[in-house]
Amino acid sequence: MGGGSSLGDKAGFSTRAIHAGQEPDPATGAVTVPIYQTSTYAQEALGKNLGFEYARTHNLTRASLEGCLASLEGGAHGLCFASGLAALNTLTQTLSAGDHVVAGDNLYGGSYRLFERVFRRLGLAFTFVPSSDLAAFEAALKPNTRLVFVETPTNPMMQLTDIAGVARLTRPRGIRLAVDNTFMTPYFQRPLELGADVVHHSVTKYLNGHSDMVGGALVTSDETLAEQLRFLQNAAGGVPGPMDCWLALRGVKTLPLRMERHDANARELAAFLAQHPRVSRVMYPGLPDHPQHDLARRQATGFGGIISFIPGDGSLDQGRCVFNRFRLFTRAESLGGVESLVCHPASMTHAAVPREVRMGMGFADGLLRLSVGIEDLDDLRADLAQALEVA
Repeated sequence: MGGGSSLGDKAGFSTRAIHAGQEPDPATGAVTVPIYQTSTYAQEALGKNLGFEYARTHNLTRASLEGCLASLEGGAHGLCFASGLAALNTLTQTLSAGDHVVAGDNLYGGSYRLFERVFRRLGLAFTFVPSSDLAAFEAALKPNTRLVFVETPTNPMMQLTDIAGVARLTRPRGIRLAVDNTFMTPYFQRPLELGADVVHHSVTKYLNGHSDMVGGALVTSDETLAEQLRFLQNAAGGVPGPMDCWLALRGVKTLPLRMERHDANARELAAFLAQHPRVSRVMYPGLPDHPQHDLARRQATGFGGIISFIPGDGSLDQGRCVFNRFRLFTRAESLGGVESLVCHPASMTHAAVPREVRMGMGFADGLLRLSVGIEDLDDLRADLAQALEVA
């Protein structure tokens, strides 16, 4: 369950996105994986079944998604969960009280909240360091460090972490490196190939791509870790329903096409914002003046569809004025859907992060984050232009 695909490693990415883990249904020949909407399974006799006992433990729709995601990330084992935070919660549950975690300091607000307000209370220790500073990661490592967790690019400051560089620090010490690959997806970036031990996803976002389900995933080739995660997936029970898995499978089939369009639109809009007189700062790794542009080109094959920018003087009033004027960009949390979204992180996705922590990272009160969709570029540019008239 949740393994790779019989297609093998030589099949192309788009081919695996459509076929990995998704062989035609043996009972009917259905090309689309069925939704196995059941909570339990009939047993032939005492102790004898067809390999399925209870849907929290096994579900073929979920197993198909897990196999597909494992193949796309180049891992041996995929595990799916009810949300991205459920996945991160399960990964963190592999640790014990007294263990230490090093994490980037610009995590998604929900990840920060989970670490600071849930697991710190249960006896784990956390050190947050600048995501782009390899020396800071090395200095933060302790004898009891068991996990390093990074997002790259970060949310919403779009800072990058040198995955291979951090892996060179963690691997000799026996420390696991986990990378949140939600923004880039395996289409643009494959952390396992760069030395990470486990990849984390909010499946809700680009992998699904249609803003109609919530889910999470972990992918690894570490047999011991996979066994721990599989146990916790069943024991703690944070699993997704079969309908959500089916929706994600449907979305993954078009992941390459969508990511190309997200990336192309975002590159153009980032360049537009960078030249706009009413924008004081643009954060997008695809811009040549991004401080880590060269790293972005080395460890990924694209720049993605997320842009953060600071309108006017960066005040809350400036951010609010621009935010409220958008017409085509939908004002909403989340990201990665086919439709374009605009988010005010300070009051939405990162409300759990103390203001002094945000400001210390240059995270202005008025910062806005765009999830650039796949609409016509001219329409998106026109909406940005009219929204910025008040900045």
